[in-house]
Amino acid sequence: MFHDRDLTPELVEWKDTIRQVAVDSGLDFFEVLFEMVDYDEMNMIAAYGGFPVRYPHWRWGMQFEELQKQYSYGMAKIYELVINNDPCYAYLMRCNPLVDQKLVMSHVYGHSDFFKNNAWFGKTDRKMVDTISNHAVRINRYIDEHGKDTVEQFIDVCLSVENLIDIHSPYFSQKEKVTEEQRAKERQEAQGNRIPTRSYMEGFINPPDVIEQEKQEILEKIEQTERFPQDPQKDVLLFLLHHGRLQSWQRDVLSIVRDEAYYFAPQGMTKIMNEGWASFWHSRIMTGGILDASELIDYADHHAGTMGGGSGKLNPYKLGIELFRDIERRWDAGQYGSEWESCEDVHGRNDWDLGHNKGLEKIYSVRSTHNDITFIDEFMTEDFAVRQNLYTYKFDRSQSQYVMESRDFRDVKNRLLDQLANSGRPQIEVTDGNYGNRGELLLEHHWTGTPLKMDYARRTLENLEKLWGRPVHLKTQIENKVKILGYNGSRHEERNES
Repeated sequence: MFHDRDLTPELVEWKDTIRQVAVDSGLDFFEVLFEMVDYDEMNMIAAYGGFPVRYPHWRWGMQFEELQKQYSYGMAKIYELVINNDPCYAYLMRCNPLVDQKLVMSHVYGHSDFFKNNAWFGKTDRKMVDTISNHAVRINRYIDEHGKDTVEQFIDVCLSVENLIDIHSPYFSQKEKVTEEQRAKERQEAQGNRIPTRSYMEGFINPPDVIEQEKQEILEKIEQTERFPQDPQKDVLLFLLHHGRLQSWQRDVLSIVRDEAYYFAPQGMTKIMNEGWASFWHSRIMTGGILDASELIDYADHHAGTMGGGSGKLNPYKLGIELFRDIERRWDAGQYGSEWESCEDVHGRNDWDLGHNKGLEKIYSVRSTHNDITFIDEFMTEDFAVRQNLYTYKFDRSQSQYVMESRDFRDVKNRLLDQLANSGRPQIEVTDGNYGNRGELLLEHHWTGTPLKMDYARRTLENLEKLWGRPVHLKTQIENKVKILGYNGSRHEERNES
């Protein structure tokens, strides 16, 4: 049996009320456990990524210090924090007024519903609180065995490359790997398609040149399957786990960092949808009878603050909630399908209402299957962009500020999709684990038009070399030229692709 912690009787009553409203609205969520904390505890948990316990590392302390300063100077305040787990753990700030507590609880039930039902969270560890605690125990054991500095420095290396995973791999079955025995058998059988015959007919039935050609073709095909790796590997960390020169404890630490990276990956893939969905429901629940008349102004102020934004910044809360509202409105009115798309009458489109009333059904369906990229790609329309006054920005150095670059819908949508691709990170993959026939590692940057930051790239190569144990190279584009960056453990090099 699960229990909340330190909630006042009033908050327990409001939690039960809000929970029932959420259920009646059709939300289907993991059980949510609320815990009351002060701002120091909230900042500590936030620094740990939402978990009460993490393995020891200076990174968490740095993040805690930053959050403390932001709170102390009134620059930022954490209103809600919820963990994707079964049950979900959520935290309420002890000093918040009642209206904020009700808003946060309504928001959290939206998140919990999203965690449970969105397909991109379907492969995540639903007992991650326990798993994270286990990770902390294992790393503390390595600290006892090898020393804090040694382990912490290696964690630094692993964390610097934690994003080099294949965020889509959990949702697709892996190709069956060819064993060494299978390859040996294939080589043995690579004698060409000989037809059994008597010796005096051999030269006519099985011409030597034809048999040799067939043999070479088979061997070339086998050689292709023996490439290392056979296909480019997007999960760089997995490749390093299998083939890097690592001690057993180092391999385990790297696997921990990788497992946690995969757990957090769906949050980056669905940030707009997740926050938009939770905001959509906290707005509907709060204005559907939870708000007291005396709380209306405070609620409106805090909601507006969450939905606000500045030039050049994307507010996932605002974009998400408005797009869900637009989908609901369109499907209620029947503004979809071929007939709607072919209508060019402005007045007809403005007055279009077929009374389909399928909006709520549609947004529940969208919540279940989409991520941010497919959400934006399929449902952001030109009409929506115009109504929301969306356009692209660029930073003008002469004015030291962001200025409007384009109002063109295609530019706006493409820019947004580019930012969301691979959660906004460069796409790097392993293409050769025996580069130059010297056991060196070659990676390739999937070019999308955005160049790498060279200082970041070089430091990443340094850390990859520590994990691989041999020189590491990276193919990328620099000033419209294909370049290969390299690091051999002592110096960097840069050369044109040969």
